[in-house]
Amino acid sequence: MLSREIVQFSEMRHEIRAYLCFLLQKNIANNLPHIELNKIIEGLHKVSSEVKIFELLYVLDSSGNLVFDAISPDSSIDYKKGQNHNDRSYFHRSIKEKQSILTDPYPSSASGNLVVTISYPLYNNKGELVYVVCMDIPLDKTALLVKPMPLFGFFVGFRKFIYFVVSVALFFVSLLLLVRGSFSILDSVDNFMFFDIQDVFEATILITLSLAIFDLVRAIFEEEVLGRQKSQDSKMVHKTMIRFLGSIVIALAIEALMLVFKFTIIEPEKLIYAVYLIGGVTLLLVGLSLYMRFATNLKRDD
Repeated sequence: MLSREIVQFSEMRHEIRAYLCFLLQKNIANNLPHIELNKIIEGLHKVSSEVKIFELLYVLDSSGNLVFDAISPDSSIDYKKGQNHNDRSYFHRSIKEKQSILTDPYPSSASGNLVVTISYPLYNNKGELVYVVCMDIPLDKTALLVKPMPLFGFFVGFRKFIYFVVSVALFFVSLLLLVRGSFSILDSVDNFMFFDIQDVFEATILITLSLAIFDLVRAIFEEEVLGRQKSQDSKMVHKTMIRFLGSIVIALAIEALMLVFKFTIIEPEKLIYAVYLIGGVTLLLVGLSLYMRFATNLKRDD
């Protein structure tokens, strides 16, 4: 049940954030010469009347202190004025990014339930941080915010089924390449005194492509079928892409080397085609290097 709620939240995360951002911006003015706390409280009551499923509504000052007792429909939850929350990620991230952010699910210190928090930083017209408005929403109720269509669940399940089928098909392709490459190696061992170096190169290419496709299958299965992606950082996606492209480059480089040997001995006039392939591999390496550079910069920004 819990994993299903997390997957559902990840599927609808962008819609939930967009709705909550719109709601907060509509009811609480930002970038004003004077941001009055009583106006913020009025706006929060309007928000609470529209979003009835929240757990907590509260406002932090620029130091992370609660400026008034939190608003909650549950009287057993007690968030008193003066409590400090400057160690919370939603407080620092919203200030760093200067925009509303929606957190991943985490256990609430107030109730112990899994919640997500939307935080909305308020600045005066001089760009100085004044307050951060926060709303905690129980994870199991987040789907109610965007009211998905009746067919939403069907299409999500159908999409996962398609990815599952594609993953299985690619896995068998990877397995066939691995088996074929392994048999080529065994044949070379059995005929060690007469084996052709080209057979070894081809076996290496087959096994390398098998590894690349297997990595792709693993990424698709984990992310789209099991729903283990959708985290804020994309390190695993970049890592999978780099390994896949790297395997392809290695396979093409081996093929180019094999053609150099073949054409040099048998058809020297066709050696230029091997040179073209080596040039293509070089361009792929340059492209992969640029991708790794930009991917690294993106991870640092995150």
